[in-house]
Amino acid sequence: MPSLRRLGLWIVALVFILDQASKLWLLFGIRLAENGPFAVTPFMDIVLAWNRGISYGLFQQYSDLGRWLLVVISFAAVIWLGRWLWKATGRLTVVSLALIIGGALGNGVDRAVYGAVVDFVHLYYRSFSWYIFNIADAAIVVGVVGLLYESLRPGAEKAA
Repeated sequence: MPSLRRLGLWIVALVFILDQASKLWLLFGIRLAENGPFAVTPFMDIVLAWNRGISYGLFQQYSDLGRWLLVVISFAAVIWLGRWLWKATGRLTVVSLALIIGGALGNGVDRAVYGAVVDFVHLYYRSFSWYIFNIADAAIVVGVVGLLYESLRPGAEKAA
């Protein structure tokens, strides 16, 4: 079990560091706000979008009260998920929870520091445009998919 916890902590740290480093590099290295978006592939651009809500731009918050409420909710979720991770015995559960925690920490820090989450990856195909996201968002989605898979697997460990 200690090795699973250690794995979980490493994944949390890796996701958080990659997320924050990418945002700092785009904001202050490349200066994306000043220099504008750029294409990476024919279906992906790097753009700057400030998300004042939660996933997919839901529940947009424009007041300080709303902003700080989302910060508190983010960190409360991190604590709750962290306790779950600490008790988990399945490798997929630990990895999935760690991905979600690392992403929630990254987006929570953004809200606290900037007042909004820094989103920058824009995927599209012709006229179809997917939402704009960041590394933390991707980690959260992969983590949730892992937990769903774990819970739906026949004979899966039921850790809740």
